[in-house]
Amino acid sequence: MASKKVETLIVGGGQAGVAMCEHLGKLGISHVALERSRIAERWRSERWDSLVANGPAWHDRFPGLEFEGFGQDDFVPKEAVAAYFERYAEMIDAPIRCGVEVTEVRKKDGARGFVVETSEGTYEANSVIAATGPFQTPVIPPVIPAEAPVTQMHSSAYRNPAQLEDGAVLVVGAGSSGVQIADELMKSGRKVYLSVGPHDRPPRSYRGRDFVWWLGVLGLWDAPAMEPGKEHVTIAVSGAEGGKTIDFRELAAQGMTLVGRTNSYSDGKVMFGTDLVANVDGGDTDHRALLDAADAYIARNGLDLPEEPSARVKRPDPDCMTNPLSELDLEKAGVKTVIWSTGFGQNYGWLKVDAFDADGKPAHQRGVSTEDGVYFLGLPWLSRRGSTFIWGVWHDAKYIADHIATRLAYAHYEGTEAEDARKAASG
Repeated sequence: MASKKVETLIVGGGQAGVAMCEHLGKLGISHVALERSRIAERWRSERWDSLVANGPAWHDRFPGLEFEGFGQDDFVPKEAVAAYFERYAEMIDAPIRCGVEVTEVRKKDGARGFVVETSEGTYEANSVIAATGPFQTPVIPPVIPAEAPVTQMHSSAYRNPAQLEDGAVLVVGAGSSGVQIADELMKSGRKVYLSVGPHDRPPRSYRGRDFVWWLGVLGLWDAPAMEPGKEHVTIAVSGAEGGKTIDFRELAAQGMTLVGRTNSYSDGKVMFGTDLVANVDGGDTDHRALLDAADAYIARNGLDLPEEPSARVKRPDPDCMTNPLSELDLEKAGVKTVIWSTGFGQNYGWLKVDAFDADGKPAHQRGVSTEDGVYFLGLPWLSRRGSTFIWGVWHDAKYIADHIATRLAYAHYEGTEAEDARKAASG
């Protein structure tokens, strides 16, 4: 079977793939996107049932289309987010082929471009864009052995409280996913233990403006690199229940037991670090810093935004912080399920090119890899803090599309002598 030829091949049909199709289409560059399942599949089948976008509808979208049926300040449910990308792909006539899995990408021998092996045959492309995003392979730290008498699952496999066996739950990880799942389980009547690591804890809103607005006017979305020491710090923020500020002390007051980082397991017991208070206090420090920056911005620009002293009120430390647990006997505590909200790893085993560093991580500058013609899109901090957000990936896709167009212009240039000869030959 003959290979299908295309200028640019995109691997992935989520928000990154759709954004890439739009910008390449505007530039008239031949392209196709291959998606192994459905458009925006991870929003559909790899998230819990009640998930909503973490940013309001006016912010977490592409510039060319608003969310249908939702107010500007609404937090859109996951099904509607997936439908949005389907609608967007249809609007721009994106050439996305669903149900096609890419199994290998390799350089051509002695020629420009790449050979792409897929479940429907072979493609040849001059450029390949890895738009599979940051949420590829669920990571469960090897702390509790598989044979331990407790059900273990990653947060990407969690759907709702009814899915779990009756009993208490230990949720490991207090970023956006972990804290929202823990809160939902507690509200369903479960006893919940939440293992809290280092985190940032922005206000959901402050003085009448959502935190995404504050990050925008303060220039924080455009931060080009993560602060040193915060490489493993998650963000505790939620759009659930109309959006609210996460307060770990308040969750404890409602009945949740906070514990430190989950370090080890032995004889049916999980051992925790002594860092709980430091981690919660660190989140408070981050919270106050953003409030201070917002107040300074308001004063400097003479804005008439209502004061909000309640945002600085600090609840008393709960008993689980003043007398933190160092270990938890899972059986005695009735813990039947451990949910690991511990992030994702990347899997580029199919991409057999020289585009990775010594640690196997993508080697790139703003998505342009060290392998000529290979690009990455949708990764954290690809160009800025906002790169993994819906609007951020759209802007990164534009930069990559422009880079491809420039590269094509150079590749197609033949010089004036070749052009004169071609004109003479044509009469």
